[in-house]
Amino acid sequence: MTRGLLTAALTLPLLTAAAPAVAEPAPQHIDLPVQRAIDSLPLATENRTGYKRTSFRHWIDADRDGCNTRQEVLIAEATEAPTVGPGCTLTGGRWHSYYEDADTDNARGLDIDHMVPLAEAWDSGASGWDAKKRERYANDLGSERSLVAVTAKYNRQKADKDPSDWWVPSHRASCQYLADWVATKTRWKLAIDQKEKTALDGRAVQCPTTKVSTDIAD
Repeated sequence: MTRGLLTAALTLPLLTAAAPAVAEPAPQHIDLPVQRAIDSLPLATENRTGYKRTSFRHWIDADRDGCNTRQEVLIAEATEAPTVGPGCTLTGGRWHSYYEDADTDNARGLDIDHMVPLAEAWDSGASGWDAKKRERYANDLGSERSLVAVTAKYNRQKADKDPSDWWVPSHRASCQYLADWVATKTRWKLAIDQKEKTALDGRAVQCPTTKVSTDIAD
C-alpha cells in the first residue's frame, strides 16, 4: 500500500464517525425563600407605552392535540376531571377557584387568569420581547403558576392590577398568590416597581415560610 492510500485508509473512520450527541442544557432553576426572591427581582419604572392586548397571541393549540391553552388549563386544574369530547368540548368536571376559596362545576364561568396580567408584563419588560416570546408567555403551560382557572368575577376584578392595587380576597390564598406572582415575575425575568415591591414585602412578612420555586423561561 502506498503512503497516500495508507493515509486515506487511516483517516476514513475519522470522516465517517458520527458526532457525539450534545445534551440539551437543563433549564435554570430558582428555589428561594419568598423575600429573597422578591429582593432578586430588578427594580424599574413601569411604562405602558404602545401596549395592545393583541401583542400577546392567545389562546393557541401549541401541541396540535385539538385543545387550546384555555382548555388545557381547565383539564389540568380540574379537581374532578371533565369528559373531553370532539373539538375538546368539556362536559362535567369540577374546579376550585383559589382566589376566593370556592368550588364550581361551571367551566363557562371560569376565566384563565394570567397570574401577571399581560399589560403588567408589558410594563415590566415584555415590551422589549419579540412576538414569539410574548406568545409563549401568554400560553405558558410550562409552569402551573403562570395560568390559573378562577371565577370570572375575580379575574375581572383583578384586571391588570399588580399587588399594590389588588389582592386575593381569601386569606387562606394569600401566601399562594404571593408565591405565584413572584414566581411568574422570576420565571420571565420581569421587573417590579417600587410601589409593587413595597406591597410584596408587606405580604412576605405574613408568609415567612413561603418559597418560590420555578424554572427560568427561554
